[in-house]
Amino acid sequence: MSGFIKSSIARKVAMALSAIFLLLFLLQHFIINFSSVLSADLFNEFSHFMGTNPLVQFILQPILIFGVVFHFVMGFILEAKNKSARNIKYVQYKGNANSSWMSRNMIYSGIVILAFLGLHFYDFWFPEIAHKYVHFLPEDPNRYFGEMVEKFHDPVRVALYCIAFVLLALHLLHGFSSSFQSVGFNNKYTPAVKKIGKAYAILIPLGFIFIALFHYFNSL
Repeated sequence: MSGFIKSSIARKVAMALSAIFLLLFLLQHFIINFSSVLSADLFNEFSHFMGTNPLVQFILQPILIFGVVFHFVMGFILEAKNKSARNIKYVQYKGNANSSWMSRNMIYSGIVILAFLGLHFYDFWFPEIAHKYVHFLPEDPNRYFGEMVEKFHDPVRVALYCIAFVLLALHLLHGFSSSFQSVGFNNKYTPAVKKIGKAYAILIPLGFIFIALFHYFNSL
């Protein structure tokens, strides 16, 4: 039994660490994308650096992809373990009295976010890989802004992005504080972590939605 508990704790800590890593990436990704609202040249400069820097391309990018895959695979594993541990039904148990709706449905919002990441890869990452390593096209440091804005001409794609980021906000409202508590922040700093988590969970997805709508309406 103790071995099961230890392995369960280890999985939760690993899940939390991958979540914190992805939270940092999401913030960095938002900062770069938001620069497109301020200046096309600034966005091109950021994107050119990220797209041509060997450290980013051949070390950080593979780590990021591994982190995304690991986080979602671990999420499915934890959900399966939790369900198997609840095989014995308790008459007195009321799920909605002991946890929030979001905490009980993280797996479903996670699946939708995973689907969104697939769309995001299809829109941006795969064309970038094809540009550099399949067609071997010459690098144009000023191409990034136009390529990004082109994706936001389609109202259906913009709507999908907005819906995905609303679900991401719901996912983060529980996941942010939960991740930090899993790695030992369940102490006097918990109230501050929860406040920061709520602000992050609302402002960052809202910022991404603003970026998409900004470029869509500017393209009309």
